Amino acid sequence: MTEPAGTALPPDEAALRAEIARLNKIITSLMNRAERDMGAKGSAFSMFQNAVTLENQIRERTQALETAFRENERINRALQREKEEQHALILKLEEAHNQLLQSEKLASIGQLAAGVAHEINNPIGFVNSNLGTLKNYVGQLLNLIDDALLTVEPLLASDPAIKERLEELHRKADLDFLREDIGSLITESIDGTARVRRIVQDLRDFSRTGEVDLEWVDLHAGLESTLNVVANEIKYKAEVVREYGTLPQVECRPSQINQVFMNLLVNAAQAISQQGKITLRSGCAENKVWIAIGDTGSGISPEIVDRIFDPFFTTKPVGKGTGLGLSVSYGIVEKHGGKIEVASELGRGTTFTVWLPIRQIEAVPLA
Repeated sequence: MTEPAGTALPPDEAALRAEIARLNKIITSLMNRAERDMGAKGSAFSMFQNAVTLENQIRERTQALETAFRENERINRALQREKEEQHALILKLEEAHNQLLQSEKLASIGQLAAGVAHEINNPIGFVNSNLGTLKNYVGQLLNLIDDALLTVEPLLASDPAIKERLEELHRKADLDFLREDIGSLITESIDGTARVRRIVQDLRDFSRTGEVDLEWVDLHAGLESTLNVVANEIKYKAEVVREYGTLPQVECRPSQINQVFMNLLVNAAQAISQQGKITLRSGCAENKVWIAIGDTGSGISPEIVDRIFDPFFTTKPVGKGTGLGLSVSYGIVEKHGGKIEVASELGRGTTFTVWLPIRQIEAVPLA
C-alpha cells in the first residue's frame, strides 16, 4: 500500500522496504543468471544433439560408401572372372578350331593315302602274280635247255666244230650263273612286291577313314603298321628295339590310337640328332594295358615338361611344328579313358607311356 505523498515512513519500515527492494534486485539478478545458465546449457545440449545426429549420418554414409565400395569390388571381380573365362573360352575355341583343322587335314591325308594305297595295290598285285608265273616259266625254260643239251651232246660227238661252237655259246651266256641268278632275282622281286603290298596294307589300316565304331584290336599290330608308315622318318636315325609283353585285344578306335603312335614315334625320331635307339615296350596291369615309346634323344627340360601337352606349345623351330601333336594325342587318349605319362632326362632321352583301358565302359565320343 502506497503511502500518501508527503507522509514520512517510520525508520523500521523504510529499512524493511529498502531491504525488500535489494532482495528483489538480487532475485532478479539470480533469475537472469539462471536464465542465462539455462540458455547456455540448452545451447550445449542442442549442439551435442546436433553432433550426435551428424555423427550418425556420417557413420551411415560411411557404411553406405563401404557397402558400395565392396559391391563395386565384387562387380569388378565378377567382371574380371568373366573376362578370364571369356579368354579361356576363346583359347579353347581356338584350340578346338585348330584341332578340327588338324583332324580334317589328317582325314584328308588319310583319304588320299587310302586312295593311293588302293591304286598301288592293284598293279602290285598283278606284278607279284606275274613274277610268280615268270619264275615258273623260267624254270621250265632252263629245264628245257638242260634236257636239250643232254640230248644233243652225244649227237655232236662226231662233229667237233659244232660241239666247240655250242660250248663257246655256253661260256658266253654263262648259263650256270644265269640259272642261279635268275631264280634269285625273281625271288627278290617277289619279296619286294610282297613288301610293297604289306606297306600299302599297313597304310590302309593306318588311315581307315571310314571307321566310326569301337573295335577290338591288337595294339602291337597297330604299332607295327604305324612303324611301316613312318619308317622313312626313323630308319636313317634310329634302331628300333622291341620288348613287347603279352597284350589282350583292346577296345578302341584304331585309327585314332595309330595317330597317337605316329605322333610319338615321329617325335622320338626328331629328338635324336644323329644316331640313337627307339625302344618299344608293352605290358598289362589289371584292366589296363600300356605301350611305352622311349628314345635316346635330347630329352626335355624340367622347366617345360609340364607344358608339352599344351596346345600350340612346341620346342621345334618356327615352321617345323604346329604344337598340336602331343595335345591331340593327349585328347585322344583321354577320350578313351586313358592317360599319357612322360619321363625325361635332359641329354639322355624321353619315354612316353600310353595307358588304355582294355574295355570302354562308356562310348568314346567322336573326335
